[in-house]
Amino acid sequence: MSHRKADGMELTSDALVDSLLALGVAALATTLWIWPRLARQRPLPVLGRIGLLTVVQVSVLAVLALSVNNSFGFYTSWDDLLSSGGAKLALTSNENHQGTPVGDTLLQPTNEGGLETITNLPKGPPEEVGKVESVRVSGKETGFSDQMFVYLPPEYFDPKFALVRFPVLLAIAGYPGTTLNLLHELPFAQTAIELQRSGKMPPTVLVMARPAIAPSRDTECVDVPGGPRSETWFVKDVPEAVRSAYRVGRTAGSWATFGYSTGGSCALRLAMRFPDVFGNAASLHGDFTVRQDNYTNGDLFNGDKALAQQHDLGWRLQNLPVPTLNLLVVSTRKESDYPQTVQFVDLATQVMAANPQFRTESLYLDDGGHNFDSWTRELPASLEWLGSHLG
Repeated sequence: MSHRKADGMELTSDALVDSLLALGVAALATTLWIWPRLARQRPLPVLGRIGLLTVVQVSVLAVLALSVNNSFGFYTSWDDLLSSGGAKLALTSNENHQGTPVGDTLLQPTNEGGLETITNLPKGPPEEVGKVESVRVSGKETGFSDQMFVYLPPEYFDPKFALVRFPVLLAIAGYPGTTLNLLHELPFAQTAIELQRSGKMPPTVLVMARPAIAPSRDTECVDVPGGPRSETWFVKDVPEAVRSAYRVGRTAGSWATFGYSTGGSCALRLAMRFPDVFGNAASLHGDFTVRQDNYTNGDLFNGDKALAQQHDLGWRLQNLPVPTLNLLVVSTRKESDYPQTVQFVDLATQVMAANPQFRTESLYLDDGGHNFDSWTRELPASLEWLGSHLG
């Protein structure tokens, strides 16, 4: 994936990659030029050859590592890479928040994430175009800390709406990938902002996140026994932090989850398992069971079949009380898991007949694969659907 240039030598900046690439090329050219002079078997020439080869190899490996990180989004900043994940945990309510959070809260402004590289966001005063903020969210329950983006609509800054609590849409990117993909590769925020401006979606606070709080492992937004508690992060820590800093809704009907690929799987499971937190969900090409592969480092449930069953959405519909929930399932008829998607929707349709509080709708494109092109085409209708269900 391509990335726009970031200022300075940030971890994800093209400038850093280009500098290391230039260093490697220069070291290789220098090695070829002076190698004959270092051919002697004396200590200094031998050390010179070792030094030159080391610089070349380290430069090449660094370029490869940075390129992989920039594509897959394992780490978004130097702090993300080097820090131990400590976080400020004091909770301070700020009901009249008018933009960037202040004080010692669970949600703090940050310069992480590369927001400055996105050039197609609306420009102007917040009361006219809204505002996108880069924030660091700290978890009181899990102790995790991660960078996210938050969009506040223009109405948020309007004194006439000073007592209004706004609905929240939590968007989760795919894995591997960074939160920035929800602004760069997929125009999630840009599309939602345009829909809000045109009246096709109510004024909504957008919270953009990545699914991997343990960046080197795809935890599929579940609490791994003895491992990362990703589910707790999304259903307890993130809502608590957002509510502590912004004027947002308190009821499940005013909260929704959205995601594509792994993020879509997360969106469905979080809503199905915690309908008292998220009353609405839309999934683009998500799964209905927890995927186990190389990215998950094997079985996320450590062989606990009962626990795995609890995360099987089809099993839940057939064996557990049906939740009060609105779901949208989006895919294409060319997707490899299209039969599983149809199977889930058919089962949900049967359940709806006896449980009107549970609603599932579907949207299928005739063609398209598991890629940003398909998700971008599906995005406007999905967001408009969410807007019509958010309380």
